[in-house]
Amino acid sequence: MLAAEAKAYRTASTAGTGVGRYAAYKALAAIRTDVDNLKAVDAVVTGKVGHDVKVTKLDLEAKVATATLTDCVDLSRYRTVKAGKEVPLPAGQPLRYVMTVSAERWDGGRWMITEISTDGSAC
Repeated sequence: MLAAEAKAYRTASTAGTGVGRYAAYKALAAIRTDVDNLKAVDAVVTGKVGHDVKVTKLDLEAKVATATLTDCVDLSRYRTVKAGKEVPLPAGQPLRYVMTVSAERWDGGRWMITEISTDGSAC
């Protein structure tokens, strides 16, 4: 999912990225909103977002198996570019922050990311 998401941000489009194969519900809506916001200001993302993901909760006994993942997102190599010029991150944006991800295992055993949230806390 992270590779498909990064491709969408690099092109300001979800077309041809496959992001819908990995994200659904609120997570897919959030990614599409981010991409639409980039496209609206004619910007793209370059560089690389770092991740340090850990599974913090797993329920394989539920009717639909669920997982919660905690990710320390690292923006130190991430760049937003508009008209060939780098756009600085918003004031106060930590370069490393905690992101919580919810996932469900759907038919066929494929895990789908269903929700992505951040609380602004640094990691």
